[in-house]
Amino acid sequence: MASAGENIKVCYNYGCKQEATVRFSDRQLRTLAKRLRSLPSAAEERKALADVVGQMYYWAGQQSPVYADKGGNAFDDEANGAMDCIDHSTTTTRFLKMLERRGLLKYHVVADIERRRRFFLFDHFSAVVQEFPRPISASTVDGDAEKAKTHQYVIDSWFVNNGEPAVVLPLEDWLNGAGPRIEPSH
Repeated sequence: MASAGENIKVCYNYGCKQEATVRFSDRQLRTLAKRLRSLPSAAEERKALADVVGQMYYWAGQQSPVYADKGGNAFDDEANGAMDCIDHSTTTTRFLKMLERRGLLKYHVVADIERRRRFFLFDHFSAVVQEFPRPISASTVDGDAEKAKTHQYVIDSWFVNNGEPAVVLPLEDWLNGAGPRIEPSH
């Protein structure tokens, strides 16, 4: 029987200059599905998404150079596989869209990548999900998406080392500069 795994391209080496195709196996996809199913609220789904995205990066790092990525940019030491926020926002959005396509998001849909600009100089990009006030069904996705939308949240894996849970913040807070301070890993 053919595998129903999933191939996804991951970006690395800044600006999505390079990509590697990684494969998530049936077993890995079942692990993700188990983590995301039966969550009682949108807040719990966001918490699970932080973990799931971290896990997906860990698995991607077993098949590609992204295992070398450190939180932020300052501690990457020009390592092959280092990722900037463009690499992270693109790859995380691909991960989230795959989860969405497989029907694993119950309270959120994947939105477009967002950019924040601080001091007219520093751009930062992140993947975004949009919360729905009620669980998503086929009719919600097909017809009521605009009427049902509420809050948006960033799922920002750039702040953390490869394999760690992504940072989840309300979009408005993130646009205003919120996010963890990045320290060197020991």
